[in-house]
Formats: sequence, structure tokens, C-alpha cells
Amino acid sequence: MTQPIRLKDHEKDARTVRSRVVVGAVVVCALLLVLIARLYFLQVIQYDYHSTLSENNRVHVQPIPPTRGLIYDRNGVVIADNRPSFSLSVTRERAGDWQQVLDLIVEVLSLTPEDRDLFEKRMKQGRRPFEPVPVLFELTEEQIARVAVNQFRLPGVEVVAQLVRHYPQGEHFAHSVGYMGRINEKELKSLDTVAYSGTHHIGKTGIERFYEPELHGQVGYEEVETNARGRVLRVLKRTDPVPGKDIVLSLDIKLQQAAEQALAGRRGALVAMDPSTGEVLAMVSQPSFDPNLFVTGISFKAYAELRDSIDRPLFNRVLRGLYPPGSTIKPAVAIAGLDTGVVNAGTRVFDPGYYQLPNFDHKYRNWNRTGDGWVDLDTAIMRSNDTYFYDLAHKMGIDRLSTYLNRFGIGQKVSLDMFEEAPGLMPSREWKRVARKQVWYPGETLILGIGQGYMQATPLQLAQSTALIANKGKWNRPRLAKTIEGVPPVDDNPMDDIVLRDPADWAKVTHGMEQVMQGARGTARKAAAGAQYRIAGKSGTAQVVAIKQGEKYDRSKVQERHRDHALFVGFAPAQSPKIVVSVMIENGEAGSGVAAPVVRQVMDAWLLGPDGQLKPEYASTPGAEITAREE
Repeated sequence: MTQPIRLKDHEKDARTVRSRVVVGAVVVCALLLVLIARLYFLQVIQYDYHSTLSENNRVHVQPIPPTRGLIYDRNGVVIADNRPSFSLSVTRERAGDWQQVLDLIVEVLSLTPEDRDLFEKRMKQGRRPFEPVPVLFELTEEQIARVAVNQFRLPGVEVVAQLVRHYPQGEHFAHSVGYMGRINEKELKSLDTVAYSGTHHIGKTGIERFYEPELHGQVGYEEVETNARGRVLRVLKRTDPVPGKDIVLSLDIKLQQAAEQALAGRRGALVAMDPSTGEVLAMVSQPSFDPNLFVTGISFKAYAELRDSIDRPLFNRVLRGLYPPGSTIKPAVAIAGLDTGVVNAGTRVFDPGYYQLPNFDHKYRNWNRTGDGWVDLDTAIMRSNDTYFYDLAHKMGIDRLSTYLNRFGIGQKVSLDMFEEAPGLMPSREWKRVARKQVWYPGETLILGIGQGYMQATPLQLAQSTALIANKGKWNRPRLAKTIEGVPPVDDNPMDDIVLRDPADWAKVTHGMEQVMQGARGTARKAAAGAQYRIAGKSGTAQVVAIKQGEKYDRSKVQERHRDHALFVGFAPAQSPKIVVSVMIENGEAGSGVAAPVVRQVMDAWLLGPDGQLKPEYASTPGAEITAREE
């Protein structure tokens, strides 16, 4: 059966098309409205945000590290300067896969796996975004050429010229000036990240560390426009950095070298200072080291050799070496005895070669086992008579003795600008109760009177206590900085001067110290032979190991490093002092025979001219000529 033919309904088709057109138009309009809304949101509502983001992608602020201040000796000789050096830096944000870039650097420069590990460690240290991280320092010309040839393979890598610290005097001032080194993780947490932007080194020890704020300066900035690859197109704005301040030290390089020559390579320490100002003229700790090794990073092997050396070249003996002062403390004990009225210049003690406490059998020996007979204060200092000072210490008691020696700087930090200084130890009744959980015994007071026992002092503290005697009690803190940008440093925490009831007591003790050097029976008279000026001094010998009761010291039976330390302190000219010298020679044994000649050489280097004659400024100094009575 034939099906009827269906006629096309044009009207219906037209309605369908129209409805679809309307729906399509609505959808298009809706999408347009969404797009317009989105554009409005991005370009109107979030205009500030996106314009800032775009500007930050185009404009970067780059820090300009300041030039570090220079350090000079008192005569203008450069001790620490800055020299140009090339380093290899990597900017992580521009390097992409920076781990792969580090691998390429090692390949291109033929470096070791240890170098690769060090690079990664440096890259992971804290930093600001887009701040280049130096991974390799002091590039050679060959290394610079290799980087340039392979630049297309090393995105974010660039060779940067910068100034690095250099110490032209090498090891001469390593323990006083100190050195700079790379900023480590611990220091990053405490440093001002803004002030140290672009700076990768900081003072680690000595003057470099103490005066870090003054030497560092203030960072500058550059606003630069970059392209998509980070290449700088132009500088939009620049704020110049403020360079660090130059520092002139009180140290004298010629005296420093003379002091080193006098020590002749022996382990020890020497301090020379001007008592009237506190300026340190020479400061030697031997053995020493080259501070340049630390500036851009010392190798593990080189550092291990320094750290593990039995002679401890990294150890600052002047500031951190703690030694029994021995008899060098006797002049200060004498001042204490005179001022408390325990003794006077005429007080005499009989010395049979030992001292005994009442009702005790133990004998405290004098170094001269045969004894010196009747001894007054002048002779006790000249002969370094232990028996006299045993008796004096016993009469004073530990409380007064400890109080007076504290006033001389024993047991406390004395310097103005040497942060590494150890305070030493001046024991007391209370100290022993807390530290040792024991009471104080009378015999311990006796041995403190001759600088033994628990007492410990640094060579710098011994120099300061001697300077107080030379300066008649006037306190001037020892300092290394003479001027900072032309201005002398200020002591914000001055020490109280030592004011005696009778100022003439200073002269009494000074005269005894003069007899040590010039007296007929002086313990160090050989060291003063032929001097054109009077020297006041005091020798000391500090025990390293104890000797049993009744035994005598026999150097042949004692290991070299267990032998006594040799010490000597002195000042000259005696009546108008211009220089104080403190010397400690480890295991040198004889203060008078070993340390005293070192002091004499240093004094000659400072007081005598090139012609070997007393300098004119000291020739007319009262008391410069030897006129006092000889004994």
C-alpha cells in the first residue's frame, strides 16, 4: 500500500530556527557579559594589584653593597683593604632547573663533587627573591673564559666583579684585626636582611667583628628594567651606598714586627700599650695564621691543620689565654697591703726560705730555698721574695685581697674594643663556695699572694694591672682603635680609678720594681744592663704542673710542655712611663732570664731612635737617666 507523501511544514521549521537563533544569541550574550565582567574585574577592580605585579616583573630592585672601610696602623700603613675579585653567581629564579645548572657548572669548570655539594649548600641558604647567590669565588681568567663560552647553557649564571677583603700584612695582625668570612646560617637569622642585602661576608673576629657596624656602611639600591629573560635593559633609579668608615688603629707595625722578632717564634703572647691613653701599641700571639685563608672560604684540609695543630695558632693567647700570673701580681698585692695599712715600707719579715702558718707544719717555700733573711717591702719586690708576700696575704685575708685585685682588673674584662677577651678568674670565698662547694682555706690565701692557686689572668689583664701602677691608679681601658673616621672611640662604661689613702705608696712600689731591673740583687738586672732609661718591672714564673712538698723543680724530668711559663711585666721610663709591656712565654721557665730580655727589646724598639739613642721626646723625661740609688 502506497504511503502518502508528507508535505514540508515551512512555518514549523522557521519557528525552530528562530528559537535556536534566540538561544544561541542568549548564550553568546551571556558569554560576552562574563568576559566583560572578567575584564572589568581584572582591569578595574584589581588594577592596582596587576599593575604592581606587572611592574615587579619588569622592574627589579637590586642592592648595591657598600665598600667596606679600610683599617690602618697608627702610621697610615694599610692593614686591611679591599681588592677586586671575580665570583660566579647563580640567580635561582632565572636558572630554571638550578640543580641541573650546578651540574653544568661543575662540568664546564672541571670541578669536584665536593665543590658541587658546597654549591648546593650555598644555594639553599636564606636569601631574597632574585638575589644572586655567589657559589664560587676568585675565578681565574681561564674559568671566566669557560663560563663566557658556555653562557648559553648556563641560564641565570653570571660572573660578578666585587671587592673582597685582603690583609696585606698577612699573619702579623691576625689576632688583633681578625678576619672576615662568609655569612653563615646562624648569622643570617640575626642580621638585618635589608642592611646586608647583596653582602655575603661579615667580620668574624677581632676588630673586623667588634666594629662591624662602622666598617660595613649602608647598602644602596638600583631600580632596573629587565626583559623576559631577566637581562637588565636600563637603570631607572639609583641610590648610592654609603661606604664604611675607615679605622686607624693604635698598633704600630714596626713595634709589632720588633715584638715578633723578640719572641723568636716561641709560643707566647705580648702586649705593649701606652698607659696614659690605653692605646695598644703591639699585640702578638704566637704562633699566628694567615687571615686571607678565611675570607672567601678556607678548605676543610687547611682548616683542620690549623684547628688540630698542637701549637694552636688560631688561639688568641693575648685575650683568651688564662695563666697563673705568678710573681707579676706582687706589685698589686703590695699596693693593697700598703693601702690597707697591713704593712708599710719599713715592715720587715724574716725569711728562712719558707713560711709556716701558725699551728701548721706545712712549709710554703720561697723560690730561694736558703732564704733572704730580713726583708722589707723594697727588697721583697726586688728579690721577688715569696715569704714576704705569703705573710702579707695572710695578714690581709682573702676578702680584702680579692677586692683589691679586682680593682686592678683581675677577674674581669678590661678592654674597650676586644670582644673575645676572657674575664679570667679572681677567686674569693664566695666563688669557692659556689663553684667548688667547699670552704676557703688559709693556705689558699697564701699562694694567691704570689699569683698561684686558682687565680688566672690574661696577658692583657697583666698589662693593664701594670699600667695602673705606672699611671698611679688612673684607669684607661686598653683599646685597639685610635680613631674611627677621625674620631677617637668613647668609653661608655669607664672604670673607677684606684685612689689610695697615701698617693706616695705608688712611688714606693715603683721603686721596688725599678730595683728588679737596676738593683744589685735585682732578679732581672741582666736584662736592663746598658739601658739608657730606667725600667720598672716584675718577673713571674707560673707552674704548669704541681710539685710535691719538699721536691725541687728539675727541668730534665719534666716534659717540655709541662715546664713553667715565663712571664714579665714592666714599664719605662720608670718615672714618666710611655710604654707598658706584658710578656708570657709558654713553658719558657724563667721570667727573668727568658721573658725580661723580650720586654727590653720591645722597649728599645719604641724608645730608641734609628741611631740607637734615646728619642728626643724621651730624653728630657724626668727620671729617664739612672739616678736612683742602687742596691
